[in-house]
Parts: sequence; C-alpha cells; structure tokens
Amino acid sequence: MSSEITLFVNPTAGRGRGAHAAQPAASALREAGFSVRTVVGTDAADALARLRADVRDGTGAVIAVGGDGVVSLALQALAGTAVPLGVVAAGTGNDFARSMGLPVREPERAGHLAAEALKEGRIREIDLGRAGDTWYGTVLCSGFDSRVNDRGNRMRLPLGRFKYDLAILAELAAFRPFPYRITLDGDRVIETQATLVAVGNGSSYGGGMRICADAEPDDGLFDVTVVGDCGRGTLLKVFPQVYKGTHLSHPKVTVYRAAEVTLESAALTAYADGERLGPLPVTARCVPGALRLLT
Repeated sequence: MSSEITLFVNPTAGRGRGAHAAQPAASALREAGFSVRTVVGTDAADALARLRADVRDGTGAVIAVGGDGVVSLALQALAGTAVPLGVVAAGTGNDFARSMGLPVREPERAGHLAAEALKEGRIREIDLGRAGDTWYGTVLCSGFDSRVNDRGNRMRLPLGRFKYDLAILAELAAFRPFPYRITLDGDRVIETQATLVAVGNGSSYGGGMRICADAEPDDGLFDVTVVGDCGRGTLLKVFPQVYKGTHLSHPKVTVYRAAEVTLESAALTAYADGERLGPLPVTARCVPGALRLLT
C-alpha cells in the first residue's frame, strides 16, 4: 500500500465543520507516518475528477472529510477498486458513518482510527447499491420523503434545515399514498399503495432516521422497507419511531429482502444517499464486496 493518502474534503459540510475537521485528521495521518495530499475541487464534478485521478495514480487510501455528500462522491471513484475508504464524518446527516459504526463529529478520533486501520490492515469489505451508473452506501428512497426533498430543493427560503420542516408541513397537507409496483429479484411483484419505499444497504438516512434498521451492509441483500397506506394521523405517529427503528413492528410497515429491486410509480423521484437520482422507475442492485472500508 502506498504511504500517500488522499484527504478528500468538503470544506462547506456541516456549515464549515468539514474545513475544521480536515486539520486534525491530516495531523493524525502524518503522525502515523503517512504523506497526505488534500483534494477539494471547485465543484462536485471537479472534485470527483481529481479524486478519480488520484485513485488511478495509486493512492494508498481515500479519507472522506465531510458529510454524506462527499462520501457519495468518494463511492463513485472507489467502488470496485482496491483502494480503501476512511470517513471523518463532519456533515449534517452523517448517515454513512452512523450505518457503519464510525465516529460522528469526532474528527480527531476518526483520523486516528483511520490511521490505525491503515497500519493494522483493518479493512471490511462491504456491499454497495447501484442504480444505473450511481453507487450508494446507505438508503435509496422514494415516496413521501422524496416529495419532501423535491419541495425543499425548490424552496429558496428559508435557509438550512428549516425549509425542509416547512416542506414536510406542505406535503402533509397534500398527503396521499402512492400506487407502487415493486419487483424483487426479477420475479416477485408487489402492487400496493404505499407512503414510501426505502431500499437500504445501510440502516439510516435523513440524519439518523433508521428506516431500514436491520440492514446489514455485508450480507449481499437489501432491506426493503415499505410503509403502507397510512393516513396523516398514522404517519405522524409512525414517523417519530423511525429514529429508534421501532417502526418496523407497526402493522403498516413491511420489510422484504432482495438483491435487486425495481420501483415503479408515477410522478415520484428517487434519492440515494441524499442525492437526487431522478424519476421512477429505478432498479437498484446490491453489489457484494464493492467497497473496502477502513474500520
């Protein structure tokens, strides 16, 4: 393994926490004897192009510093390669780190753990989801939650997470279940009315909502959580349970397991790792051992 490590940084993550987290992470790696090269990029496309060049040139590892957005970019460059990924979670949601049992908003500790993992060869091979040409590590979702994302992304004001709170209220006012056609492993077809469908390689999304609470990222299968035909009152009761994962026992919630999932529904968008994929239909495939993760 090369002693040169790439620090892949989103300086704006978590309202500037990404920039502050990079320094202790870099210090921990240098103290362990590694040479550190920092990649930032002028925008997402430029950052990804620079990271891919580092991977081609033989970097020893990539340490993503920031939130789920920078991790998502890193997955696009690292999936299917031998280059391992470490994560210094310093964003808003940090669901990839949560799902993988990595430190959240502890940049010095995360940096030291990554350095130790590199020196001791502590690498876990995990699965990734793939939808079209996009790789994802945590959850692909559609339905009520994706409608909230769509609405929030269209709103220019207010700034920050408050606009998504307003988007939730607006979507609740217009709420109705959506007709879905769900195909599991190419041959099991489920036609149903659902509030949302989440295809989880990892357990959480949205900053700690454990929508696919029992998902394991190294078992070769997705957990597919279907929240059924709920009224507003039921939805308001079920949604807070998502933070503890206790919603899975609710009679309106069903969990399936499959290696390939196709979701079809009119006028709905899919998001994966918090990033917009595009309108349904979408097919996601679980790719075993697609990523080498520093643990």
